[in-house]
Amino acid sequence: MDFKPAKKLGFGLMRLPLNEGATDAADVDVEQVSKMVDIFLEKGFTYFDTAWMYNAFHSEDVVKEALTSRHPRESYTLATKLHAGFINSKEDRDKVFNTQLEKTGAGYFDYYLIHGIEESMIDKYEELDCFNWLLDKKEKGLVRHAGFSYHDTPELLDEILTRHPEMEFVQLQINYLDWESEWIQSRGCYEVACKHGKPVIVMEPVKGGTLANLPDEAAKLFKEHDSAMSLPSWAVRFAASLDNVMVVLSGMSSIAQMEDNTSYMQDFVPLTKDETDMCFKAGEIINNQIAIPCTGCSYCTEGCPMKIAIPRYFSLYNENMRENMAQKGWTINFTNYGNLVAAGAGRASDCIACGQCESVCPQHLPIIENLKLVAGHFEG
Repeated sequence: MDFKPAKKLGFGLMRLPLNEGATDAADVDVEQVSKMVDIFLEKGFTYFDTAWMYNAFHSEDVVKEALTSRHPRESYTLATKLHAGFINSKEDRDKVFNTQLEKTGAGYFDYYLIHGIEESMIDKYEELDCFNWLLDKKEKGLVRHAGFSYHDTPELLDEILTRHPEMEFVQLQINYLDWESEWIQSRGCYEVACKHGKPVIVMEPVKGGTLANLPDEAAKLFKEHDSAMSLPSWAVRFAASLDNVMVVLSGMSSIAQMEDNTSYMQDFVPLTKDETDMCFKAGEIINNQIAIPCTGCSYCTEGCPMKIAIPRYFSLYNENMRENMAQKGWTINFTNYGNLVAAGAGRASDCIACGQCESVCPQHLPIIENLKLVAGHFEG
């Protein structure tokens, strides 16, 4: 099987659809996911991406239910990851890996990543010899291709790739909104990967749905250019149009999203220069309006002692900040906020500033301060 999949769209098993009325991210609608998997494979796509903690540690179980137990092993490729937050010894590496093999039922992993490398994690990965450990898994046939996902500066990425040329690929957050972001530095990190000749897997091309729900001015740009194309399609195609990108992951949450994404990625046509420039113009418009640039990855919520629905609250807050609140004074998001609390989520004001959330946030957001903004807005 070739290193690079034939088609550039990957199915990110991170924001899976939940059963009706579910409040727990682990309560996945497996029947719908199975249908999505079938559509994906029927249209010639093969790349699936999961991880230890996705969907409240249940994503890898869903892989077994919806994919590996239902389709021939040679019909798909599967990626998963080892995260520093869940290992404290060399023995822990194998405990996680062996459990992943059991949970997924995959037999082996086509792609295995050291997960979410940033400055606060790299020393731990080095001390526990994770890079050589991963190569050993590859030599034993348990992993076909070794790489890592990354959330930090271009300079640190350059150091890591210089030190570890044996890594075959890099997974980066790339989208037109973050292309010149001082926090994400999509362009800079992408250019470093290209410099080292490493194929790039793109994560967060739609920035957790942000680029699917645009301000009217930005949406108008795209709709006037081609009314047949969905707003998310521009974000996914922007990333897929970059040289050296081998897969663009989309965390699809519904059959409708699956059908939309596969429709334009099945016979992918790269964006023109004018279309790329249009994406950057839309990005400028969005950046001028977005209050909290959260992608909704939910890394922050898994260990929150107060069970605060951080990404959901930030989403509600962002929506209200795009409204003319001086005139409206109230929106349905106040009710939505109250419903989340009534369902068992902690209030934004319940934050005890322990810092757990900020220590794992890939976007490096000042979550504690942002929760104060949310509390002030929704709780009065």
